[in-house]
Amino acid sequence: MGKKLLEVKNLSTCFHTFKGTVKAVDNVSFHIGEGEILGVVGESGAGKSVTGFSIIGLIDEPGKIEAGEIIFNCEDLMKKSESEMNKIRGKEISMIFQDPMTSLNPVYTIGQQLEEVLLLHENLSKSQRHKKCIELLEAVGISNPESRLKNYPHQFSGGMRQRVVIAIALAANPKLIIADEPTTALDVTIQAQILKLMEDLVRKQGCSLMLITHDLAVVSEMADRIMVMYCGKIVEKGKIEDIVKNYGHPYTEGLINSIPDLDRDKERLEAIPGIVPNMFNLPTGCNFWPRCRYCKDICKEKEPELVEVGHDHYVACHFPVRRGEK
Repeated sequence: MGKKLLEVKNLSTCFHTFKGTVKAVDNVSFHIGEGEILGVVGESGAGKSVTGFSIIGLIDEPGKIEAGEIIFNCEDLMKKSESEMNKIRGKEISMIFQDPMTSLNPVYTIGQQLEEVLLLHENLSKSQRHKKCIELLEAVGISNPESRLKNYPHQFSGGMRQRVVIAIALAANPKLIIADEPTTALDVTIQAQILKLMEDLVRKQGCSLMLITHDLAVVSEMADRIMVMYCGKIVEKGKIEDIVKNYGHPYTEGLINSIPDLDRDKERLEAIPGIVPNMFNLPTGCNFWPRCRYCKDICKEKEPELVEVGHDHYVACHFPVRRGEK
C-alpha cells in the first residue's frame, strides 16, 4: 500500500428526527491508501452509505456531521466550503450510486451526461471531449460507442447503464471512487461482470476504491482490506486474509457462515439470529450482544473498544479470539 490518500478520524454523523437522534455513524476511524481497494461490509442500517456520503459532504437535513476529521490528499474536507467541495466532487472523488437508472438523467443523452463532467473538470476542446467520451464508453465495454453516445438511458439495459455510470465516475481521472452497492439493482450474472470491470479499471488507472456492499463474498474477491460495520460502528477491520480466515468478531463470523459454500455439507445456510436493533433504542454495552452466541454478562454492560489483535487487524469485542483458526 502507498501513502494514505484518505484518513477518516473519529467521524460521527447523526440524524435528528422528531422520534429522536440516530447515530448513523458513531466515532468511526479508518484510512484508504493510494491504489487500494477497501471493502465496507454490513447489513442495511450499518452506516456504510452514510459514511460514504459524509466523506463527500452529501449529508442533508436532518442529518449532520457532528464530529471528526476527513483528511483527503493531506487536506481536511470538513474545512472546505460548498463551492470548494463542488470542485472536488467528480474531479478528485467520484461516487457510483446503487441504482443506475436514478443516477442518470432520463432527458439527456449519454453523451451529454459524460460531456458535462468533462466540461466541469477538464480543459478540453469540443472535439477532444467527444473523443474522450468515446474512449470512456470503450473502456467500460460498450460496443459502438460513437453511436451509443446519442442514446438515452432508457435505451440501455441495467448492466449497460451501470457501465455508463462507471464511465462518468472515471471521466475526470479521480483519485478516489466511492461505490455504494454498485451491483444491487443488477442480476447475478451481470454483477460479476461489473465488479470485474471496476476492479480492472481501478487497478489500471491507479485510483483508490471504497466499495460499499452487504455481500462479504463480493469484497473478498477484490478488496485489499475489509471494514465490517454494525449499527454505525466498526466491529472489525483488517487485511483480506485476516477478515476471511482469521476473523475475530462474532458478527464477521456470521457473515462468513452465511456465504453459500458448495463444499459445505448442510441443507440450509447458517443465518445470524435476530435482527438489527432499533437505532433509536440501541442496547447497552455491545450492540451485537442480543444476537451473539458468545455473549457474557460484560457484553451487556460495557461497550467493547476496537483493539489490535494482530498487525493492522482490529476487533471490537470483549473476547476477540481468532475464530477462523478453529
